[in-house]
Amino acid sequence: MSAMTRQKQIEREHWTGPVRRYDILKEGTIAVVVVALLVIVLAAIFSSPDDPALTLKGWAKAAPDDMYAVTVSELAGTSGSATYGPPYNTGGDGQALGPITPQKWMGVRQPVDPTNDFVVKPLESQQQPADVAAALTQWTSASADQQGKWATAYDTALNDPNGANGDATKVPTGDYGPVPTMATGLVNMAASGALDGILAAPGQFYNTNATKQILFLGDGSYLDDAATKAHLQGNEWGMMNETGNFPGQEWLQPFSFWYQLPIFNSSATSGFAATLTANADIYIFLLIGIMMLVLILLPFIPGLRSIPRWIPLHKLVWRDYYNRKRTTA
Repeated sequence: MSAMTRQKQIEREHWTGPVRRYDILKEGTIAVVVVALLVIVLAAIFSSPDDPALTLKGWAKAAPDDMYAVTVSELAGTSGSATYGPPYNTGGDGQALGPITPQKWMGVRQPVDPTNDFVVKPLESQQQPADVAAALTQWTSASADQQGKWATAYDTALNDPNGANGDATKVPTGDYGPVPTMATGLVNMAASGALDGILAAPGQFYNTNATKQILFLGDGSYLDDAATKAHLQGNEWGMMNETGNFPGQEWLQPFSFWYQLPIFNSSATSGFAATLTANADIYIFLLIGIMMLVLILLPFIPGLRSIPRWIPLHKLVWRDYYNRKRTTA
């Protein structure tokens, strides 16, 4: 009798071993009650904290100087959002894998103009003090070239490490046009709480698109400082954590692992390490893609597909079957 025939015969044989009564409804009810109680108790003890959302109002009150400097950078076109590139604008090419630039290929799909969306339009949306209204008129009446000269000059002077170094009160006198007044007006508007509603797609009762708020917040240090405090930075497994370093999305562990490697979070400003850090997302996406392909094609890859045969763990799991097979062969 062949092994295959004998295996089929064993599968059809009537079970003659020990049996016991099993009430599936009773067992199922007990399991549901026990699991429910465990979930409630463990959630009460270990649930992640319900931290309040960061707001532009909170930013303006907690770090007004930071928001002021970011507002100036938005007008000057030097902020992270202004130079991000696709899908928001043409300020950069986005991340690249050598000559492969998928962000650039996809183009601008969700247009964001930081100068107008974050500063000018919000200021125009409400009645402003006389000085801010006059500054707005001066800005909108000027040519794009003149606007650029004002904003660039003030942005450079404000962030001069040997001069003002971020302190607006120490900026030397210059031709900055309406830029300082507009920046002050926006910070005051944010501190009142009005700016949050303006950037949250006004006119929509339900809105889940927080792109503009997040981009604006991300241009300053307020959001980054909050992430550091909550242990959510990339080199702290932040992608898969809840606030306060509570464990969260474990399924993101294969992605987050790569960000812990120094080569993907290097402080280098030039060279290969700097290139990998600046384009970490696309390189890690490629690595994960390769890993997934290996898993999908595992049955067809010589050598790898033989690992189960070399390490016969399945025989340990199904030891009763193999013992019976040996005794009846």
